[in-house]
Amino acid sequence: MSWIANRTAAFDSSGIRKVFNLASQLEDPINLSIGQPDFDVPEPVQEALIEAVQSGKNGYALTQGMPVLKEPLQRQITAEYGHSDRDVFVSSGTSGGLVLTLFSLVNPGEEVILFDPFFVMYAPLVELVGGQPVLIDTYPDFRIDLNRVAEAITPRTKLILLNSPANPTGVTATAEEIQGLATLAEERDIALVSDEIYRQFCYDEPFVSPARFNERTIVIDGFSKSYAMTGWRVGFVHGPAEIIDTMVKLQQYSFVCAPQPAQWAAAAALEVNIQGSIDDYRRKRDRIYEGLRDDYDLTHPGGAFYAFPKAPWGTGTEFVEAALGQNLLIIPGNIFSRQNTHFRLSYAAPDEVIERGIAVLQTLARNRPARS
Repeated sequence: MSWIANRTAAFDSSGIRKVFNLASQLEDPINLSIGQPDFDVPEPVQEALIEAVQSGKNGYALTQGMPVLKEPLQRQITAEYGHSDRDVFVSSGTSGGLVLTLFSLVNPGEEVILFDPFFVMYAPLVELVGGQPVLIDTYPDFRIDLNRVAEAITPRTKLILLNSPANPTGVTATAEEIQGLATLAEERDIALVSDEIYRQFCYDEPFVSPARFNERTIVIDGFSKSYAMTGWRVGFVHGPAEIIDTMVKLQQYSFVCAPQPAQWAAAAALEVNIQGSIDDYRRKRDRIYEGLRDDYDLTHPGGAFYAFPKAPWGTGTEFVEAALGQNLLIIPGNIFSRQNTHFRLSYAAPDEVIERGIAVLQTLARNRPARS
């Protein structure tokens, strides 16, 4: 239709949408496709939301975030980093924070370095703001090669976007990789944005943020994954004050604010210990890895709740279609990448579903269908 803006052509959600539509149509599907926790919002957080609603905290929130949430976030961030110039604001989800970050920093024609595979939103959002995605191949082990990053930098490079632990691979960058990237960005005067939505889900090593090494790092974080608040749309962004002020200004004219009742609930979440859930997901990660490593080329995931195996035969898309024929829902890797060799599964699922999924995947790997 001639009315539709050209910029919308950057977005194609048909691949993931197809899987989600199938999930609603299949009877008792083995659903390892959804990237959201299968545990419920902690009870104290639910109670705080109900109390906020019943006590009338239902109007617009302050654009920068309500003091009940913004102030403890600021205290935590200051205690962790000790930077003299690091402010925080509350965004409408981490996705909202990402959108505002790119609109605030990237001019048309400027380049943004992404690591392939990447979260499905990254490249389209860069194009939406008029930027040019520059993809750095991290196959086969999904590690950051600092030499490749340095070679990809041009006079038009504005920003490097890091996601660790990563969606879709589950790979966690090493402290050496993170420090090297932070130093390179600082030396080249390039903005470094760290998407830390999975920072709580680190199973083998403590989480490391590039903000430890580069004081101008912009950090995006939130409550969706760690507290199962995916539908509540509360995130936050912290970084240099001038950048945060710019994002708050843009939020005022776009998202307006994060939902006020959910901000009161998020403040309560800061006091909730979720270590039990993290330990449970470490166990799920171990079961997935043990169940698949003999039949699949699979990089050991150190965090998040994803694995990104290589399809044992055919393309990633062909293999996913065969899995669908066995009632198993997984996501083809080309949704997240220029390559079509892998697939993503999420182990944010009940143990029984994980066991059924492992059984189907073992069978598919060991019984390649004959070509027609």
